[in-house]
Amino acid sequence: MKRSLSFVLSIVLLAIMLAACGDNGSKDEQSSEKPETQAKGKKIALVLPEKIGVNPFFVQMDEGFKKAGAEFGAEVKTIESSDPAAFEQNLRATVAENYDLIITATFQAEDALKKVAAENPNKPFAIVDTIVDLPNVRSVGFKEYEASYLLGATAGLSTKTNKVGMVAAVDIPLIKKYTEGFREGLKTTNPNAEFLVSYVGGFNDPAKAKELALVQFGNGADFIAGAAATGDLGVFEAAKEKGFYTSGVDVDRTVIDPEHIVMSLLKSTDTVTYETVKDFVNDNFEYGAVNYGLKEDGVGLTFVTRESVSPLSPFIGQEVIDQVKKIKDDIVAGTITVTNPLQP
Repeated sequence: MKRSLSFVLSIVLLAIMLAACGDNGSKDEQSSEKPETQAKGKKIALVLPEKIGVNPFFVQMDEGFKKAGAEFGAEVKTIESSDPAAFEQNLRATVAENYDLIITATFQAEDALKKVAAENPNKPFAIVDTIVDLPNVRSVGFKEYEASYLLGATAGLSTKTNKVGMVAAVDIPLIKKYTEGFREGLKTTNPNAEFLVSYVGGFNDPAKAKELALVQFGNGADFIAGAAATGDLGVFEAAKEKGFYTSGVDVDRTVIDPEHIVMSLLKSTDTVTYETVKDFVNDNFEYGAVNYGLKEDGVGLTFVTRESVSPLSPFIGQEVIDQVKKIKDDIVAGTITVTNPLQP
């Protein structure tokens, strides 16, 4: 009896020891998974210098940002600002909340970012569409001149009056990527064409932009490109009233009035924001300047690099599109090199 009881007790003790070992193994397995999960859970903020509103530049950025967050398992948050003071406060708040990466955009953000990034040298930042030369900032730019070259080439092949124009926002280096790229493409396909350029003097003046477009139309231009931000709405209005042809920027503006807005120079802010998040999450994030052109799908042109829901205008025609597609392929292949107007 005593022997039987001793045997039973031995079995019970053995079972308890095995159960304890099993529990320890389970705990070790859970603890080894936890750091890996935490490593994937990056916190990334997109801090915009203004309200998104109807600005397609910021709408696209936000879409690409959220898409990347969902695909790569990052915790993402978009913060809109009402004015410059609020923007700087929002930047500082994301630093205080210990976001792993803080992304912003445009020249409007430069001054505040220079201060905040310099004060937090160990915090990673990224800025889209301008350059902030600091060791902890990635500056994401676009080769707008490549897409503008295609637009100028299209205008040169399409114009019936040999006079084309552009209403641009302000005469600054950034805008030269539009005007000079267009000029170079135009002269390549139509050396006899005259290029008219007018500057609005700001980014939010449709009335002045319309006035300048009407002057260019009066001087014989049958195609007038818009490169004036919100001012483009004035160019579109003038085109509809007078019957000339025009183009927009950033997103496909042909959908507004495909009869008169016949092309759009595309800037893929969604692509570059998506790629920025992707690089950061995958530990491929590097500081310094990164530029996206036709090859990287950072810029493009409707009907040439991307299809449109709008019908192609007879003013342009498929034959012209086919020729411009060949030019695009040559730029991507390196056979044609478009001049960067910002480099000496």
